[in-house]
Amino acid sequence: MTIAAETPTESRPPEIAGERHLLIVDDDAPFRQRLALAMERRGFRVAQAENMASGIAAARANPPAFAVVDLRLTDGSGLEVVTAIRGARPDSRIVVLTGYGNIATAVAAVKSGAVDYLSKPADADAVEAALLQREGTLPPPPEQPMTAERVRWEHIQRVYEQCDRNVSETARRLRMHRRTLQRILQKYAPKA
Repeated sequence: MTIAAETPTESRPPEIAGERHLLIVDDDAPFRQRLALAMERRGFRVAQAENMASGIAAARANPPAFAVVDLRLTDGSGLEVVTAIRGARPDSRIVVLTGYGNIATAVAAVKSGAVDYLSKPADADAVEAALLQREGTLPPPPEQPMTAERVRWEHIQRVYEQCDRNVSETARRLRMHRRTLQRILQKYAPKA
């Protein structure tokens, strides 16, 4: 009978080592606080940061085993925070959240060191599954994903807000007729 040598804690992934320090960086305070509370209930020790500068400072002061970072923060890109976390702790598991989901930003997030990329609104179960998934495996699909109509509506609303609620500018950026956009904006959000 052979006994395998135990791997030192430093070389094991954070979830195996039992370390559950999580940093959440998001400028949406209500969302950040709800997610922090939900993750604390799941056994994580949570630290919060509200912008890029405080996220980078928190990552350097106490490098987290896990991180959830919003892609667009009030003072810059969440990818800067991802890079800072990776520099401070290369084995950290980072999930990038964004309401601006597209292939280019997903690729940029993964290239900068994120292990997964989730679109908002993401629930705590999806975040936990992404943080704890094994390398090379995909998390299970959500039980009730947003409908295509809801995703489209969310995207249009986000671009509309980014354009300071200017219908003409929003229509130009979305490459749609202004009147079509006005009709869409007057409707209620489709069911998720």
